[in-house]
Amino acid sequence: QVQLVESGGGLVQAGGSLRLSCVASGRTFSVYAMGWFRQVPGKEREFVAAIKWSGGSTYYADTVKGRFTISGVNAKSTVYLQMNSLKVEDTAVYSCAATRRSYFSTSASDYDYWGQGTQVTVSS
Repeated sequence: QVQLVESGGGLVQAGGSLRLSCVASGRTFSVYAMGWFRQVPGKEREFVAAIKWSGGSTYYADTVKGRFTISGVNAKSTVYLQMNSLKVEDTAVYSCAATRRSYFSTSASDYDYWGQGTQVTVSS
C-alpha cells in the first residue's frame, strides 16, 4: 500500500499562486508515476498533471499548461504542484494519486492510490 497526504490548499485571489504538496509513504518502490487531479461538485474528476516517479518526464492538461508546474523528488517522496496565474475556474478539490502502471495516464481509473484531497478556492 501507498499512503498519500496532500497539503497547501487554501483561498487565493485570481492571478495569485499556490503550491500543493503530496507526501508519499509505504511501498513507494511500486509507484511509476504521480498525478494531480481536481474535482468540483457534480463533475467528474479532471486530470491536471503527472510526473514520472523517478523525475524528469511530465505531462499536463491543456487547461493548465504554462500556468502549473509539477515537480517531485524521488528521494523526498514528495510531489509538488506549483499553480500560478490562478483563475476562478481552477477552484476545486485537488487530489494527488499514484499509479503502478508503467505509462502516463490521464484517466483516474488507472491510478491505484489516492490522497484525501485539499480544497483550492480562487476568488475573483
